[in-house]
Amino acid sequence: MTDRIWLTSYPPGVPADIDASQYPSLVALMEESFQKHADRVAYSFMGRDVTYASTDSLSRALAAYLQGLGLARGDRVAIMMPNVPQYPVAVAAILRAGFVVVNVNPLYTPRELEHQLKDSGAKAIVIIENFAKTLEQCIAATPVKHVVLCAMGDQLGLLKGVLVNYVVRKVKKMVPAYSLPGAVRFNHAVARGTRGAFKKPDIQPDDIAVLQYTGGTTGVAKGAMLLHRNVIANVLQSDVWNQPVMDRIPAGEQPTSVCALPLYHIFAFTVGMMLSMRSGGKLILIPNPRDLAAVLKELSGHTIHSFPAVNTLFNGLANHPDFKTVDWSHLKVSVGGGTAVQGAVARLWLEKTGCAICEGYGLSETSPSASCNPTTSTEYTGTIGVPLPSTWFKLLDDDGNEVAPGQPGEIAIKGPQVMAGYWQRPDETAKAMTPDGYFKSGDIGTVDERGFFKIVDRKKDMILVSGFNVYPNEIEDVVAGLEGVLECACVGVPDEKSGEAVKLVIVKKDPALTEAQVRAFCKANLTGYKQPRVIEFRTDLPKTPVGKILRRELRDK
Repeated sequence: MTDRIWLTSYPPGVPADIDASQYPSLVALMEESFQKHADRVAYSFMGRDVTYASTDSLSRALAAYLQGLGLARGDRVAIMMPNVPQYPVAVAAILRAGFVVVNVNPLYTPRELEHQLKDSGAKAIVIIENFAKTLEQCIAATPVKHVVLCAMGDQLGLLKGVLVNYVVRKVKKMVPAYSLPGAVRFNHAVARGTRGAFKKPDIQPDDIAVLQYTGGTTGVAKGAMLLHRNVIANVLQSDVWNQPVMDRIPAGEQPTSVCALPLYHIFAFTVGMMLSMRSGGKLILIPNPRDLAAVLKELSGHTIHSFPAVNTLFNGLANHPDFKTVDWSHLKVSVGGGTAVQGAVARLWLEKTGCAICEGYGLSETSPSASCNPTTSTEYTGTIGVPLPSTWFKLLDDDGNEVAPGQPGEIAIKGPQVMAGYWQRPDETAKAMTPDGYFKSGDIGTVDERGFFKIVDRKKDMILVSGFNVYPNEIEDVVAGLEGVLECACVGVPDEKSGEAVKLVIVKKDPALTEAQVRAFCKANLTGYKQPRVIEFRTDLPKTPVGKILRRELRDK
């Protein structure tokens, strides 16, 4: 689509394009905020505030510590933590030191963690002690030589910190016994770095900032290479997109956002942490969004302007008895992403908060935001909105040609937020990109005359569970390794809570194989959202004449 028909649907004041060159790197963006907003609160966590000045000094010290380990520029450093204040500090430190952030899901099993650490070539990891046991089980097989160990209470001050750590370790028993010889505690690393020298590297827009892992059609997670300029562009795109409603915040009131989505997910990383940093906002860190009562208790003490979330979280909160304990009257923007927002949930949220959910769309490969509904929307549209400033969409057929108007096609995306490619996988990169620089999303969509796009199907067999990609090949590969399984296939089935859930169909080799054995095996090898909700045993699987499993038939039955 050479003419951007969607520009006429932009709210007044939103530009057609952004200038991503205004910052040479994410470090420049962060350091501007550290200076400009030094006295403001950057993060609020469990009742404690962390200022921009404090984030500045802590991250600078941690950067000096990491440099002192002898890591080379461009080396990868993994982060494996929930939403705790050490996360943004670690991100700032890794980037300031000239290294690359590798975001890791803290709930990964040893098998999944080993793959990501090996594939990224990470030489160091910043990890919370709750998941140290997982690392212990695979570290020997990875290139990781340095471990910085965090605890829940590290940044909560002496008294509260000791108490929180005692409760987490001894009362709730959330820290399984582990052995990681040579691991250095977060606060010790910061203290060492304070005494060390920090050398400011020259970071360029085309340097890699983040390796964001995403499944592939092969089922093996691949690292999307997000450059400094990719993430900067997406922050600036999101910033101008939110402007029409964020401008309504009274003068002198600090913009405040909720970060309930995990920071290792690119949606929270960019649209939560980095966007809040750029606007000098306060970010409320929620370590466990599943504990809805605790989330609402935390939010009841704040004035909230922005809330990016997924359908399941909007739904869970709006239906919770404590929902009214929070003052939602200041909410200016509720962005739904990660997975489709359901109409019923959108209507309930609007009714209870007066703020319509504007659904957006994107992928790890697009840093992530590619399109969004106008933030001035007063109702749910059922679409993924229009492409963001400086972004082009087109719909392609199987041969890579644009489809005729009104026809569905694969959504292809071009813009400054599109990744540089997959880490060390030129073959996969070539498959995903068109010769003229569009990224093929794998989602089938249509577009209306106003430029609003709608997703109608998925080209790949991917399953979307609460906004997380699950690739059937990975599940099948794991389950095929269980003794007693002859063959298996997995598909997504509709689920009220998570949008889709994993259904696993097995043909037994050993008649004695039980569902309980399969579930235990999956639990040991797959993180929670990848585990099958439904397990079915059959005598055979539907196949094509050449023996390819017909997943669609398993879905339809």
